[in-house]
Amino acid sequence: MENTAKKLEKTDTYAANDRPARPIGTTPTLGDLRFRKLLSDDQWASLPEDVRKRFSKRVQGGASAVYVGLIDAVRMNWAGRLLSQALRVIGAPLPISRDVNVPSVVTVTEDVATEGQVWTRLYGNRNGFPQIIHSAKRFSGPTGLEEYIGAGVSIALKTSVEDGVLVFSSDQYFMKIGNWKIRLPGMIFPAKLRVTHEETDADAFLFTLTLSHRLLGELIYQAGHYQEEQQ
Repeated sequence: MENTAKKLEKTDTYAANDRPARPIGTTPTLGDLRFRKLLSDDQWASLPEDVRKRFSKRVQGGASAVYVGLIDAVRMNWAGRLLSQALRVIGAPLPISRDVNVPSVVTVTEDVATEGQVWTRLYGNRNGFPQIIHSAKRFSGPTGLEEYIGAGVSIALKTSVEDGVLVFSSDQYFMKIGNWKIRLPGMIFPAKLRVTHEETDADAFLFTLTLSHRLLGELIYQAGHYQEEQQ
């Protein structure tokens, strides 16, 4: 009996130590004030409750929040098409396909190293592999929020609220070379970026991306509806 009990105890200990880790995305969320601090009290209060909850979610390092949706509008003029192709050299941070009614998946993962977030966007493509765009949101810089898009290039983003819609707009562009961070003049990156997040239904939202130029007009426009994937 004693030997049997010891064997059972050893088996239980082994099972506990070798139990699979909690799947990605199911880690309990933590309160997050990082986006809240970018807005005034009145602006934050004017956002729909679901938007405030979504941008107050801080998953533990290694876990992800997942949003699934459909791209239902894409526009590009000739300059936008040239720009999106040219930026392939730094990882293709802009959409390169004009396909609509294609699936899209966005994951937001906590970046433990920078205390920011890694955003991964997947866009379906009818003529090949889906396009995957990686960027990192870092809570630093002159506006309190920067988006790193690759090859040392980052964008300082202004955060605001317009009629209950959360808006991120470009303020400055930077290039990091070694330990130096250099602001790029407007003649190099003259286009203005505007991203919106608008609540459309319970747990559902509309995402839009607009890149425009004061002389060339609207370069790129993309819109998609998303819903949080329940884990």
